[in-house]
Amino acid sequence: MKTPETTYHHLIDSFTRQGVCFALYRLPWTDEPILVMQEEGEPTFLSNLEALNQKKGFLLAPFQLTEARPAALIQPDIVAHDWENIEQALQKWSNRHKEYTVESSALPPENTASVTQPSEKEEKERYTETFSRFILPLKEKQFRKLVLSRSTTHALPPQFSPLATFIQACNSYPRMMISLCHTPSTGTWIGSTPEIILSGHEKEWHTVALAGTMPMQGETMPTEWSKKNQEEQAFVGEYIRKTVKKFGTKLTEKGPYTARAGQLVHLKTDFHFCLKDTDHLGHILQELHPTPAVCGLPKEEAYRFILQTEPHDRLFYSGIIGWIDPEGDTTLYVNLRCMHLEGNTATLYAGGGILPDSTADSEWEETQQKMNTMRNILST
Repeated sequence: MKTPETTYHHLIDSFTRQGVCFALYRLPWTDEPILVMQEEGEPTFLSNLEALNQKKGFLLAPFQLTEARPAALIQPDIVAHDWENIEQALQKWSNRHKEYTVESSALPPENTASVTQPSEKEEKERYTETFSRFILPLKEKQFRKLVLSRSTTHALPPQFSPLATFIQACNSYPRMMISLCHTPSTGTWIGSTPEIILSGHEKEWHTVALAGTMPMQGETMPTEWSKKNQEEQAFVGEYIRKTVKKFGTKLTEKGPYTARAGQLVHLKTDFHFCLKDTDHLGHILQELHPTPAVCGLPKEEAYRFILQTEPHDRLFYSGIIGWIDPEGDTTLYVNLRCMHLEGNTATLYAGGGILPDSTADSEWEETQQKMNTMRNILST
């Protein structure tokens, strides 16, 4: 993907430090950036996903929706595809907002203190301690599966550019949905996710079961999956299948098959189905989210256990991100392989499915590999 003219590059970067609600994203296997932007004001806040019924816009929903942390729906006052049209839309917006100057907003963040972060050894010890609290109820068969996530903080490099990082991700990860999203309430998020939660238009709809992880072997995709990975994927597929049957008809499946995502591969099953109408997409999302791929089974009990036991707040990691339009195309994803930008730091998130025979060392390594998706674009 090419880079826009310098003026617009600086303008988009400056939006992440201002009260501007916007999302820039690129769908898999395309080279077209798409801008969704509000003219002004806060996004629409939704305390539950069912409130999305008949709504249109760019969605950023947290793992846990509450009154205090609702989903944010960026209103599509401006929608533009490809850089030429995006630049024209930004020029018109700038003409309507003469009070806004890039120069005043392009100053470095006030917080320039060095980032104090624990060593990798300390982070692994903390992870291992939490892992022990997850594995015990699994071995006691209270849960069939749990998903344990973690976060780590990195200092941003000098002259860091959110837009340049977005473009780097687009060029590095053609198979993934890439996003740069900012609102004053959510802050700024950059992500590269392989997992659709709901996409489609009119009567034809699609979701996936994505679970199990292995690293690439150079440029060769491994295909020999362990029993643990196969079980984990089967649990997710079973839940998706039951949920889709509540809302859709003519369900067809493809998979599980090996699918690449950056330098990792996953087991994936595609579910295609028909919807009689699209007035209740919010109800479908309420039922699907969070899927066992980011939560566990039984779903409600696993969800509560994660909220009580994980030592960090997932915020918008493992939530939902993307475009929803009941009268057009919808492309919504699970917000994986993402980072949250604050001041001069980036907080990276990753997680993995835990089964009774999981080990702390192998699960730690999996989160490291997943975090490398964002680390690699931060270091270039």
